Amino acid sequence: MADEQEYKIKPKLKTFDLTMIVTGLVIGMGIFRVPSEVAQKAGIPLIFFLAWILGAVVSFIGALTFAEIGSRYPVAGGFYKIFSYCYHPCLAFMVNWIIVISNAASTAGVAIMGAEYIAPVLLPSMDHHTAIMTITVASTIVIYIINMIGIKVSARLLNGLMLIKISLIVLIIGAVFFVRGEHAQDVTVLQNPTFGDMFRAFAMCFIPIFFTYGGYQHVINFGKDIPNANKTMPRAIFYGITIVMVLYLSVNYAYYKILGFSGLAHSPTIASDISGLIFGNIAFKLVSVIMFLSVMAYVNVSAMVNPRIYFAMAEDNILPPVFKRLNHKTQVQEFALTLFCVFILLTLFFISSFQKILEHVMFFDSISLIAAAAAIFILRYRAKKTGEAKDIFKIKGYPFLPIIYILVYAAVNVSVFYANPMAAASGFALFISGFPLYYLIKFMLKKRTIL
Repeated sequence: MADEQEYKIKPKLKTFDLTMIVTGLVIGMGIFRVPSEVAQKAGIPLIFFLAWILGAVVSFIGALTFAEIGSRYPVAGGFYKIFSYCYHPCLAFMVNWIIVISNAASTAGVAIMGAEYIAPVLLPSMDHHTAIMTITVASTIVIYIINMIGIKVSARLLNGLMLIKISLIVLIIGAVFFVRGEHAQDVTVLQNPTFGDMFRAFAMCFIPIFFTYGGYQHVINFGKDIPNANKTMPRAIFYGITIVMVLYLSVNYAYYKILGFSGLAHSPTIASDISGLIFGNIAFKLVSVIMFLSVMAYVNVSAMVNPRIYFAMAEDNILPPVFKRLNHKTQVQEFALTLFCVFILLTLFFISSFQKILEHVMFFDSISLIAAAAAIFILRYRAKKTGEAKDIFKIKGYPFLPIIYILVYAAVNVSVFYANPMAAASGFALFISGFPLYYLIKFMLKKRTIL
């Protein structure tokens, strides 16, 4: 019985917990930095707002698509399992082995961003680089310890951190009503643009915007952590992505209204600039603390999600069984969580090279989302043959809405290739290299029992 409990996940997450996970997966640091980059690429306010609105609509469609996928196939590590179940375990491995690397690297990079905000406040006399590394390592260890206590405890921590992050965004939105945009300028970056210029600018906005909206798809990794998952997961995804859409569109309007288009395009530290207008001299320390806590929300949710991917890969015998072993009381995969946090700490010492890897993976990410979303057609086809289960969430507008989602992400894929052909080629090479690696690991696991 004890052996069975080592590999059995018990559902402990409720709708509010999962809603906060959805928002935590999507709202990272991007919304405090990316709008400036989007404004530079857009060139004019019209393209800027149209791009964000399109991103909201497409992401909402994508969220509903993955809500149905998660409802039809609620399993642990769903973003891996859906490829294995609908296509082939080899494709599932090819998609997810890069995610294993890139998620640890991106989490380390985001943790460093948070440390950069708070280092001057906590360790003002220490060397800047040393202070950043010290805070990043310490905060990662704290997140690791909290997650080791139990998934319910880490979910409660995430709830608190997300409320802080959402409060900061709401504060910035509210600034529209009591901060005058006296320095706002509507100077455009593109001067007398042609239709071709506008279309290219619009297409180039896809990359940063969809990066900022991404992450909701990974909520399907918690299929076994949720009681009554076929109802709870779609509800939480709907609530979560709705919160994200409202906050993103509102905060971008606030950025534009207060700073003006020119000010927005040339403001990489938007939150600090606007908070300075609200609070004056005390803004620096206040925003530094809030931004750091906001970053910790992302690190925490990353530590919750990624071990579930390892769990699914171990269930498919692509990783050793130790990766799916968990503490039946805390529901924590202690080995998998430890390894993921070790990956984070290791990448802190090689972050520059890993950032380059992440740039190259952008091309591949859009491919994985297209393939994952297309699984809805396979699941529906199989349901017709075997009989439709009750209480399954179904996206309205099928098959047109999922097709629209896939076509838009195909356009994102083309945009990445157009912007950086070498990154696209490298991302594709990393994807293909997973093919021989899959069979090599299968061979090794057959030859000997590992852990």
